[in-house]
Amino acid sequence: MKKAISLIAALSIMIGCAGCGNSSSTADAGSKAEESKAESAAESKDESSDEAVSGDKQLINLYAFTDEVPNMCKKYAETHPDFDAKYQIKVTQIPTTNGEYQPALDQALQNGGVDMFAAEAAFVKKYTQGDAAKYVASYEDLGIADVDQKIKDAEIAQYTVEIGTNPDGKVAGLGYQATGGAFIYRRSIAQDVFGTDDPAKVKDEIGPGWDKFWEAAAKLKEKGYGIVSGDGDVWHAVENSSSTGWLNDDGKLVIDPKREEFFDISKKLKDNGWHNDTRDWTDAWYADMRDQSGANADGEADVKTADTKKIFGYFGPAWLINYTIVKQVNGEKKGEGTFGDWAVTEPPIGFFWGGTWVLGTKDCKAKEGVAELIEWITLDTTDDGLQYKWANGTLYGANGTKDAVASSVVMKKSDGKVDMLDGQNMFDVFVPANANANGKTLTQYDEDINLIWRDQVRMYTSGQKTKEEAIADFKQKVQDDLDIESAD
Repeated sequence: MKKAISLIAALSIMIGCAGCGNSSSTADAGSKAEESKAESAAESKDESSDEAVSGDKQLINLYAFTDEVPNMCKKYAETHPDFDAKYQIKVTQIPTTNGEYQPALDQALQNGGVDMFAAEAAFVKKYTQGDAAKYVASYEDLGIADVDQKIKDAEIAQYTVEIGTNPDGKVAGLGYQATGGAFIYRRSIAQDVFGTDDPAKVKDEIGPGWDKFWEAAAKLKEKGYGIVSGDGDVWHAVENSSSTGWLNDDGKLVIDPKREEFFDISKKLKDNGWHNDTRDWTDAWYADMRDQSGANADGEADVKTADTKKIFGYFGPAWLINYTIVKQVNGEKKGEGTFGDWAVTEPPIGFFWGGTWVLGTKDCKAKEGVAELIEWITLDTTDDGLQYKWANGTLYGANGTKDAVASSVVMKKSDGKVDMLDGQNMFDVFVPANANANGKTLTQYDEDINLIWRDQVRMYTSGQKTKEEAIADFKQKVQDDLDIESAD
């Protein structure tokens, strides 16, 4: 059983679903909520009972790790007066950054203090299929009718359904985003090296398969470019295209051959000088998004070395473009920084990265209200549904951030043209990308095991350990930290 982590005090916010100012939405689900909104929330006292607040209103206790889902629910209440008249939502928002969210959520679930909550890809299976699945209600039990048919009609990506299905075969969680992966690349570099920036042609330069990708890396190096910023850019594609996850059916640690190959991939990138050897979610990684030019978010100048190269691209889903890269490019229109010098194309292998699933609990005291919110967020494909507004950037008004959503039906009828991509319709790439993603390899321990794995791989590629030593140390640390024995 996974060892307990000490509970850090939770930050609670009472949202009356009306009269509160909007806050910007961030969807960086795969980065461990690297831009948590907790710091912008104001703490307030909760003097309400668990049964009702504000007269006859029923209380919905919502737990989340960013303000994204809470803001969605707030917007729904603002635009649906009948709902607002019946329910009031209390939000407990806790960042995942230092491991605070899950312990606080788990304690609240044990105490029956959660009606609805959000979970990200790194740990969602704990709540849909793992140790905490006993607290979660299926959508059907919440009162949502014809769930399977609505999923089919919405053309929701199969991997999100697989992840959200409980041990009884019932859907207990779905997401609103689509996180199928693409290769996000620089147009100007593609033109310089391959003679074209056309996504349909660039995909044939970098794939299919790793052999083509390495050929492209060699061509890029000849012109002085790196194909990716760091080995982490490739890890997410490797991890989520493997055939098996970290645990076998007996709960023992296993290493899929495709994941073990990451040792060789990481070393190949380093030994050949095909990247800048950055680590994802660090200043150097962000700096590569702006060609190591200009200042970072703190106003500090980027630090270059003699080996620093301009970087061709990143593996990632739509949220990486819309909520991460766009913030780093030192520009807001084409010609400023690297803004508008980006495009997306099919990656050499299919994968997904990140995502947020929305769940309701068996102890829910306001099932009708929770069901109404969850259905609007995850299954409603009308123009009034969350996903249509999310895809078209209209949830909080015109000209908002567009994002890939779970429903292919919604994306097919939406405008996916993005200025950041020089007007490319990103949905042309992200709709088929969802079909290539596989959700069967996730486990409830991925967040912790991946950190251990990545550290050991870097120890190997930097020459501090042999591959055999790194693998042995990986297995031992997983056993020491998580009480998970190796299958061999």
